[in-house]
Amino acid sequence: MATIRDVARHAGVSIATVSAALNESGPVSADARRRVWEAVEAVGYAPNAHARSLRLGKSRLIGAVVGDVTNPFWGAMVRTIEAVAEKAQYSVIIRNTDELAERELDIIEQLRAQRVAGIILNAAGSDDAYLRRLQRSDLPAVVTIDQWHPDLGRDFVGVDNRAAGRMLAEYVIRLGHRRVAVISGRKGMWTADERMKGAVDAMRDAGIAVDPTLYIQTDYRSDASYAAATPLLTRRDRPTAIIGCNNDITFGALRATLDLGFRCPEDISIAGIDEVPWSGLVRPRVTVVVQPVEDMSRQATTWLLERITANDTDQPPPRQRVFAPSIVLGDSCAPLSATVAPT
Repeated sequence: MATIRDVARHAGVSIATVSAALNESGPVSADARRRVWEAVEAVGYAPNAHARSLRLGKSRLIGAVVGDVTNPFWGAMVRTIEAVAEKAQYSVIIRNTDELAERELDIIEQLRAQRVAGIILNAAGSDDAYLRRLQRSDLPAVVTIDQWHPDLGRDFVGVDNRAAGRMLAEYVIRLGHRRVAVISGRKGMWTADERMKGAVDAMRDAGIAVDPTLYIQTDYRSDASYAAATPLLTRRDRPTAIIGCNNDITFGALRATLDLGFRCPEDISIAGIDEVPWSGLVRPRVTVVVQPVEDMSRQATTWLLERITANDTDQPPPRQRVFAPSIVLGDSCAPLSATVAPT
């Protein structure tokens, strides 16, 4: 088994330098630190992470706390977080909240007890008590992603969600659709509210009368979307297009459409936000607005590592990075003139 002496010999530095580099306990040049970590990998040395965390008060662990790890959006994000963290010699603990604020707060306490160095957080809550608990000074470094809370005072990385909703609505409006239903996540979630507002704004700007019965906010889940889409599709004045505000909602609406015997896009057009890896196997291929998931997760992880390694006096003020979405056209939307009118 390799020892710290083997690392020092391979790196061409003293044992004291190896110890300072591994434990972040003293001044070590960037070149020496690089050689130490290369030597650690070359000789197969395994530092005692538990003992090290006790000495430093934190570990080389970061937490990734997400809403639904089964959703491909979060799977892709976690993969990039892990890749960036591993290059900096950090490991990632992945936790799933089911978008429940109390569960999320419990998970944060568990991660704090494990002495994680920082947390990338998809913040699910919104009330004042929730925000106060996330503003505590004894928490590790936190970078929020996807869900924005303006009063939280933490770094945020996300996408322009209002633009995402507007983009899809404007697209189906250009195809001639006027009765457009929008199914989004629950009220109070920033992404859900913003996507809904973007779609509704586009319809108002186009001079389309707003029918509130066509705008539904429910859970970001396929079964909830299926339940919401079914009455929309069976009403006499059914919509000619449906916008789903995440991938689960979109495919729940598509499933309801097909189960009720309607054709897409011949009878109804469907578009959504966020792709899934197997979307190319679904017919019709759904028109979607996509988020730059890799760029978002890379930025969030980079910012978190910067906060972890910076001195308390060098911490920057809270930062924001909002990425632009883009639309990927599929075959699930048709001009209204080619759509069978509701009967």
